Amino acid sequence: MRLSAKLPESFWQNWVEVILQRYAFAVEFDGRAYKGWQTQQAGVISVQETLEQAFSRVANHRVAVHGAGRTDAGVHASGMIAHFDSDAPRAIRNWLMGVNSCLPESISVRWIVPVDENFHARFKATSRRYNYIIYNHPHRSSLLAGRATWHYQPLNVDLMAAAAASLVGVHDFNAYRSVACQSNRPVRDVHFLHVEQQGPLIRLDIQADGFLHHMVRNIAGVLLAIGEGKAPVSWASEVLAGRDRTLGGVTAPPDGLYFVHAGYDLPGLTLPADTLGPSWLAAWPLNKVSS
Repeated sequence: MRLSAKLPESFWQNWVEVILQRYAFAVEFDGRAYKGWQTQQAGVISVQETLEQAFSRVANHRVAVHGAGRTDAGVHASGMIAHFDSDAPRAIRNWLMGVNSCLPESISVRWIVPVDENFHARFKATSRRYNYIIYNHPHRSSLLAGRATWHYQPLNVDLMAAAAASLVGVHDFNAYRSVACQSNRPVRDVHFLHVEQQGPLIRLDIQADGFLHHMVRNIAGVLLAIGEGKAPVSWASEVLAGRDRTLGGVTAPPDGLYFVHAGYDLPGLTLPADTLGPSWLAAWPLNKVSS
């Protein structure tokens, strides 16, 4: 019997096109239980893999999640932007409630919205913003352990702010990145770097077009030394000009580092407005999103 290559008309009448919908979402996580954002080898728990497992359960098919940035082990997020694609017919409320019910307490999806297929959480991001939280007090706090970096020596915030100003703008940040950093472009444009204090809490609020490996934590290490009086204000710019990591300070702990926001400049794109977090700093007067 000879088979015809032509499909019967009934096939086309009954055929339903499968359309993939792209969704953007914001996720908050406590990074202490994970070896960073990015999926790694089997047996190594990551935030990305944990999210993919939860979304896959709700979608009933394998889902890949793409984030705006990559965080190290122990680093947190209050507003990491990510996206995924799915053809599963789910209402937004069902996505949100379903995924959060599948996630551990250390990870929470804050919102989900449908977006155009041209959106990409990582490659279309024009800015990324981090906060580094310091608990400056003679005695450690058990409630802030792992969520803020404890520094018992008194810090001069005015000196830290003066030093931070020299790092704003387009610079070669080779001296402020990890020796293991694999980026072939050490030049970054830092849009702003604010140093703010409220009681015993000090926040370094930094936004740039992108960051190098350990860049924020190395900046924090230099500013901590300056704030403590171990180095002059000029040391921040001297380290920058030297372009030599060995001339910089120690890498500050990951405890106080939070990915708080990613910015996009795409026509027609409107993502939900949100506070920067972390949630226990929501009442901070300057805790708002900047362009």
